[in-house]
Amino acid sequence: MPNKGRLHEPTMELLERAGLHVERTADRQLYADTVDPEVTVLFARAADIPEYVRDGAADLGVTGLDQAHESGAVVEATGDGSEASTAGGEDADGAALVDLVDLGYGRCRLVLAAPEDGDITEIDDVDGRTVATEFPNVTRSFFDSRGIAPDIVEVTGATELTPHVEMADAIVDITSTGTTLKVNRLAVIADVLESSVRLFARANVVDDPKVGQVATAFESVVAAEGKRYLMMNVPTSRLEAVKDVIPGMGGPTVMDIAGENGEDESGQVAVHAVVDERRVFEVITDLKAVGASDILVTEIERLVE
Repeated sequence: MPNKGRLHEPTMELLERAGLHVERTADRQLYADTVDPEVTVLFARAADIPEYVRDGAADLGVTGLDQAHESGAVVEATGDGSEASTAGGEDADGAALVDLVDLGYGRCRLVLAAPEDGDITEIDDVDGRTVATEFPNVTRSFFDSRGIAPDIVEVTGATELTPHVEMADAIVDITSTGTTLKVNRLAVIADVLESSVRLFARANVVDDPKVGQVATAFESVVAAEGKRYLMMNVPTSRLEAVKDVIPGMGGPTVMDIAGENGEDESGQVAVHAVVDERRVFEVITDLKAVGASDILVTEIERLVE
């Protein structure tokens, strides 16, 4: 996992929510045990993580899709029918990276941009010109696939400044909101790659039971994002109306309410359902209108679908 930077804290939080508490003893330690004796965390630069996984130093890695492609790895889908994406040559002995889980954070775009008042307004205009980037492999692959041959210059920072100091005619750089590009009077010409943080595995360990357990734990955290758990009491005569308000995940769960003698004497049932967080305000209003009461809303830490 990333040892520092903007991806470190979200990844640490993800591990905690997934139940894999990391037992760190120092700020700069290179590895740490977790509560699972079969799972050890290695800390590395985000850009180096694909190589750690490909070379067998680690079985799983958490890093951006952009870093995986830039490493030159073959990035394969997880069997959902989509084609494998090859950013480099064929890896041997199962060393390809398999994209197991989109973790949903660190979202950004790798874009081709050029000065707003310049003569580069479309991709073909870059042919024979100079492009500066921190992602030379991804950039070269992007242009090669289109039969375009710019002069690619690798830089290690402040990419957006290079057109203004006449180092480059255009850039390929990461953007999240586009603000930095606008401040530097750069216009987006084309999207090169959409990226987010992923859980990667080496192809020859994907079927390992422990790898599957970790992937499931991470998926359960991602699935719970933006969801809330609703519990309420509903008169049996109003149950169908409530079901129309909250169909839930395959339908709400309905349970009898037992009285003092263990029998259902209340004429009510308990209804539980999962709903999108964005709908909670609306749903509660609608539930009250159709007769639900004692409505309780709680957060969901993990959701195994």
